[in-house]
Amino acid sequence: MNEVTTRVLPLISYMDRPEGWGRSQGREVYQRLLGFVEDHAGTVVFRVSMKDVKRVDISFASETIIELARRFRRTKGFCLVDLTDPDMIENIDAAGEKKEQPVLVWQGKNATLIGLQPSEGTREAFQFAMSRPQTRAAEFAAQRNLSIANASMKFKQLWEQGFLLRRESAADTGGVEFVYCPVG
Repeated sequence: MNEVTTRVLPLISYMDRPEGWGRSQGREVYQRLLGFVEDHAGTVVFRVSMKDVKRVDISFASETIIELARRFRRTKGFCLVDLTDPDMIENIDAAGEKKEQPVLVWQGKNATLIGLQPSEGTREAFQFAMSRPQTRAAEFAAQRNLSIANASMKFKQLWEQGFLLRRESAADTGGVEFVYCPVG
């Protein structure tokens, strides 16, 4: 998606201290993050930097990162960068799972999916989309010998659940088709 605007959102800049604990603190930080996102309405992907954040618990993660991703699902994408601490990853994973929100954690050009996982029926389509910068349902259908309608349904479900982003594009046939890409 060539025109996708991406912006780094340094979480620590919106926290009062480097530890994020509890729903109350999470809700306060969420309001600050929401202001930032609304001030950058043209941005499609927010790469939430965890740099200098020492710890977050499940409740804080649920009220901040996960809630932002859920609120803007289908219009904006949120992923994590600068995150290697396994305890924080586990807490954010649990928060995403509980709120049924997927989140990609990027380390360089590699991403790990935490939170909600794709269903068995959409897993292969998700992996296909993650292996390229962008894709169309027709490409997946041709490679897997599926109908375009079946492939399109899988990608639409992945988009609706927040696994992928999508935009409209002109189809070769002159109509409209969707182009899907990973969040990040």
